[in-house]
Amino acid sequence: MHITAAVAEASDGPLVIRQLTLEAPRSGEVLVKLVATGVCHTDEVMWQQGLPVPQPVVLGHEGAGIVEAVGTKVTSVQPGDHVVMSFNSCGHCPSCEEHESSYCHEFFPRNFFGTRSDGTSPLSDGSKPVHGNIFGQSSFATHAIAHERNTVVVPKDFDLKLAGPLGCGIMTGAGAVMNALQVEAGQGVAVLGTGSVGLSAILAAAAVGADPIIAVDLREDRLALALALGATHAIRADAADVVEAVMSIAAIGVNFSIDCTGIAAVIDQGVRMLAPRGTCGIVGASAPGATLSVDLVHLMSAGRKVRGIVEGDADPKTFIPALIALYQEGRFPFDKLLSFYPFSEINRAFADAHDGRAIKPVLLFDD
Repeated sequence: MHITAAVAEASDGPLVIRQLTLEAPRSGEVLVKLVATGVCHTDEVMWQQGLPVPQPVVLGHEGAGIVEAVGTKVTSVQPGDHVVMSFNSCGHCPSCEEHESSYCHEFFPRNFFGTRSDGTSPLSDGSKPVHGNIFGQSSFATHAIAHERNTVVVPKDFDLKLAGPLGCGIMTGAGAVMNALQVEAGQGVAVLGTGSVGLSAILAAAAVGADPIIAVDLREDRLALALALGATHAIRADAADVVEAVMSIAAIGVNFSIDCTGIAAVIDQGVRMLAPRGTCGIVGASAPGATLSVDLVHLMSAGRKVRGIVEGDADPKTFIPALIALYQEGRFPFDKLLSFYPFSEINRAFADAHDGRAIKPVLLFDD
């Protein structure tokens, strides 16, 4: 079938809207007509840094839409279902078998390499192949081929225009709090970096009753929004001593710090502000080869921990519906993070996200 897609053709050029051909779904695949898709910083990294994705490629990994067709072996999804597409996984490695699919042993090839596992792509431009299958979807397009494993059925009374970012960014921040760190009521949380992931973590921390909830960022507008969304305190990241400022609020330190920056110096602050037996969760992506230096006595002597968190330790098929239920109860108002753009203005959406004018852009597709 013919579709319209935004193609990344060069790291130093804009995304180009093109007419492409999309194959019919194979036996375990799902054809989704997009209603909306989120714009994520990871897409920008894959496009403009070319890491590790080959070009030309159709990016996009926060898609939401309506199923139009399914492969012969698909049983849990059917045409007409409203769905969110999330990250892809193999389903048979030790991590997947233990319901930890965000740590799938094949996570990188199945999400970043721009092909199916057999090396093919469902996309082409005439006789020229175009890389696809990014995060098992490539949702910067009017239609996408996803897989049964990464297609999550959601209630039909939930607005699909809001749903896409639940597949990655919102899920990552909320899952860091609720799944990975399992924050409980009355425990202290510091969130370092208040972009869409950090603000989602703050929303989740408020939903579980954490206290205090401390937001750290350079931008006054983001700190003000963090306070409006449930943070109890806000600290400028360029304060003379961020750790001291946190300790003035939580005298023995916070139970959990969540780094959403990927910056080693900030992660070190996150470790130093921990209470005994506290955990620093690293959510932000660091540059390849980046290393962390911490005070080992401080870490070891009080049982403090540092751990990486991918996709919020989430099982998308259960966690995305849980977040929707929280939203519908009024306890997780993630829609306050979203800004909407026509699909044709995808480059403006990226520019606004890069410059901080938008927290979480969402692209909308016309009927």
